[in-house]
Amino acid sequence: MPPTPATTLPSPAAEAARYALLRRLAPSMRHHLVVNLQPIGMIYEVMDRRLRAPTPDLAHVQDSAGKINGFARAALQSCVDVVSWLAPDDAATCSVRDAVRESLGLLATSLSFRGYALRDETVDLPGLVRRSGIRNLLAATLIHCTDHSAAPADLALSVAAEGADALVSVSVRPTQGDKGLQSETNYRKLTWDDLQALAAADGTRVERDGERIVLRFPWVTASA
Repeated sequence: MPPTPATTLPSPAAEAARYALLRRLAPSMRHHLVVNLQPIGMIYEVMDRRLRAPTPDLAHVQDSAGKINGFARAALQSCVDVVSWLAPDDAATCSVRDAVRESLGLLATSLSFRGYALRDETVDLPGLVRRSGIRNLLAATLIHCTDHSAAPADLALSVAAEGADALVSVSVRPTQGDKGLQSETNYRKLTWDDLQALAAADGTRVERDGERIVLRFPWVTASA
């Protein structure tokens, strides 16, 4: 098992990059937190009207209560997920595809508003990687690509196993169509130096391969 980079203090450059990344992720995190809370109020209003009826339909009321419970559980899980970005568990592991889906799920809505579509072309890879390392670098890379490539465009992600590393490739493909909302970012742009600092702090690597950006993550458990 490779050493955990977080056991040593990160460099000032890595700290600055992580802060910038979290600032850029803040709108997506806010959306992630409230998306499961908003329906609870609407369901409650419907349930309240049904309970005020002369002969309440208890089956429908029970169904509404079940929905509220489901959304509340999902909202709780969203809170746990967001906290894990702020205070990650450095021992936590995940599959590469799960990490890709998690990052895409967090960023897809905000990037689509800016004119970027995320294309998941990944496949399942055997083996596990450190969750915090892959999430930070992958999310930062996606934001970096949109900061430095004009919309509209597709961001295509693919994966591969190469020796001791899992590889995630991000390619930007210009498209035709809606350019999205060209508003100012909520914080500064993420630079190539930011990606390098994040990679170095987490024991990972980021490289340019022509038009692609390739991220390398050491396996925590060996791939078949």
